[in-house]
Amino acid sequence: MVKVRPIPTLNAGMIAAMLLGAVSPTWLPPLVTGEVSLASELPRPKLQEETDGLIKDVEEMVAHGGMGDTKAIVHHCGEVSKHAEIILKSLLPTDPHGKEAQPYLLEAIKQCRRVAELGDRVDPGASLNPAIKARTAVREAVKHLAAVRESGA
Repeated sequence: MVKVRPIPTLNAGMIAAMLLGAVSPTWLPPLVTGEVSLASELPRPKLQEETDGLIKDVEEMVAHGGMGDTKAIVHHCGEVSKHAEIILKSLLPTDPHGKEAQPYLLEAIKQCRRVAELGDRVDPGASLNPAIKARTAVREAVKHLAAVRESGA
């Protein structure tokens, strides 16, 4: 003989208890207290990983520019843009440090677009100028992103 257990259902008493706050679903308290973010915020390790990738690519971009390797400048600038866009999408609009980092990330993307428009067939010095401007913008953005990580946002 197989025992059949009744399926628990919400009755009027349980619904009333939930409404009065005596019982709540397990997902509700973290949502109400702010422990769960509804934004597309990157977790701290992922933000750190993207920031590290951003710094690495921007430094390599300028280093290759100093060696006259235009193809590498274009490649690394593309990577810088990818990292910057991922970080931009993940910044919370309510975080003041994120707001401060945003214009610098946008500037880095803008300068990398200039490098991409120039292409890899130009003189390395021509693409090195916007690459250096992108590096400067990234360095400023990283200062603010460090503050985002420290503030726990």
